[in-house]
Amino acid sequence: MDITSAVHTLTESANTLFILIGAIMVLAMHAGFAFLEVGTVRHKNQVNALVKIMTDFGVSALAYFFIGYYIAYGSHFMTGAAELTASNGYELVKFFFLMTFAAAIPAIVSGGIAERAKFYPMLIASGLIVAFVYPFFEGLIWNGNYGFQSWLENQFGASFHDFAGSVVVHAVGGWIALAAVLMLGARNGRYRNGRVVAFAPSNIPFLALGAWILTVGWFGFNVMSAQTLDGISGLVAVNSLMAMVGGILVSMLLGRKDPGFIHNGPLAGLVAVCAGSDLMHPVGALITGGVA
Repeated sequence: MDITSAVHTLTESANTLFILIGAIMVLAMHAGFAFLEVGTVRHKNQVNALVKIMTDFGVSALAYFFIGYYIAYGSHFMTGAAELTASNGYELVKFFFLMTFAAAIPAIVSGGIAERAKFYPMLIASGLIVAFVYPFFEGLIWNGNYGFQSWLENQFGASFHDFAGSVVVHAVGGWIALAAVLMLGARNGRYRNGRVVAFAPSNIPFLALGAWILTVGWFGFNVMSAQTLDGISGLVAVNSLMAMVGGILVSMLLGRKDPGFIHNGPLAGLVAVCAGSDLMHPVGALITGGVA
């Protein structure tokens, strides 16, 4: 009995540490969002972009802690400390991990409407999105809420598979960003005499740094979406790598070595491979990344 108990405790501790490392890696990705946006916007808007990403994260954390996580998973943390430390506090660390996913939504939106959004309206929108909109989709797919997954399985023989959030995180963020872009329109100076004018990146090293931080953190985003050690898969890691490489090479060819295009290439590949990274063949992941 003592040996069994010790093994169980060790397993819980290992799973808690595993998902905590993942949470920290995805947390670091938010620095990537910040530098990517700072390097892309014009110099006069750099400070605003940095402050916006940081404060968006703080608002998102509170919104998800008090409202969003409960909507998605039906769990809350308004209990005693003794209950919260059960299983080495795994549920708390799981919240931390998933909160970093949720906070990516405002970061995606922020990049989409760079140089066009007022500071406080953006913060309010971030809080509402992370508290209500994103958790609805998250719970629908990852927790089987409202019977949607069961309905799909009964109707079509399979549920909707999204291992690490190609749709749940990135597409939802992109859809919201698209709506915001359509509402706010183009940046000032984007069109001259009816023709599109490309803005040169204000800081290519910052842009590159942001892309690299996001790329490295993505392996925590994808691989550690398993959430427990026994679910970890080397296939997810290699598929993520190959999709990233596909994105890099195709963006180099099509973008004619444009630094802004090339540094978004690996991110496009990594976004696309999240959903099926636990099922695809590495060659399929390479093609997926290139297409993305």
